[in-house]
Amino acid sequence: MKADMDVRPYAACWRDAWNSLNRDARNGHFMFDRGFMEYHSDRFTDASLVVSDNDRAIALLPANIEGETVHSHQGLTFGGLVSETCGTAAVLRILDQCAEHWRKSGASRLVYKPLPWIYQRRPAQEDLYWLFRRDARLVRRDVSTAIDLRAPGRRSGRRDRGVRKAVKAGVRCARSDRWADYWDLLARVLAARHGAKPVHSVDEITRLAANFPENITLHTAEFEGEIFAGVVIFAGPQVAHAQYIAVGETGRELGALDQLFDHLIGTHPGARYFDFGISNTDQGKTLNEGLIGQKEEFGGSAVVHDFYEINLR
Repeated sequence: MKADMDVRPYAACWRDAWNSLNRDARNGHFMFDRGFMEYHSDRFTDASLVVSDNDRAIALLPANIEGETVHSHQGLTFGGLVSETCGTAAVLRILDQCAEHWRKSGASRLVYKPLPWIYQRRPAQEDLYWLFRRDARLVRRDVSTAIDLRAPGRRSGRRDRGVRKAVKAGVRCARSDRWADYWDLLARVLAARHGAKPVHSVDEITRLAANFPENITLHTAEFEGEIFAGVVIFAGPQVAHAQYIAVGETGRELGALDQLFDHLIGTHPGARYFDFGISNTDQGKTLNEGLIGQKEEFGGSAVVHDFYEINLR
């Protein structure tokens, strides 16, 4: 591998090569697929880079630019360099060249979100070493809760009682295609409890689910046609990630969400981890202790999602 690889902005002509490398990479994820990234291309100015050696893509870096700041990537839960066969020395050179490319393009700052280690098929933390060498500053740390399905933590009796209560009430859990109905419940719950709304519209999430049917699925807890609770699963090769979690008042009283999680944990073939998602706000500074406690009572424990900042000048 030559010392100076070619680093260039992503263009449509690289789409197939990008998606192929991402699919096979030790740290690829379906959210880095161009079909996923480009659903919100109108919201972000793409600054993704392709690294090639003899016109063969060897690394990818999903990114967008906002003003003079490059992010990896604001529209994705996490980001970072994607590669398959690059060793540590090569990754250091690649990331140096990527940073230099953005600097020459007028960027003064990089905010880099490395892929949390549980999402990697094989160890791929060379970028963390590069961040250290570049004097990167940790500017945010979110805390998620994940279960290692090969070695789960102890589950609390309270969660088991919730499951039994829902089963006794006749609640049934299954994969669902009732996206619009669930999005109504989700929007009501988010508005009432957090003054927020879903990041994706119902049209966006249904389009993404249609494009990635094995990766994006809706699961609901229902009784007599009424949705009591729901979870959207983003499933990658290593991790089944729960998001867009909501439960209505009746569902809360009946333990419907406990039953739904009990149904979901361990049911995704090939996944080693079940990730409940983050439990903090205020750029990671505020922890929702009740929320994270509920997740930990299913046998989960902490995995952090970090954000680093580098001065490119």
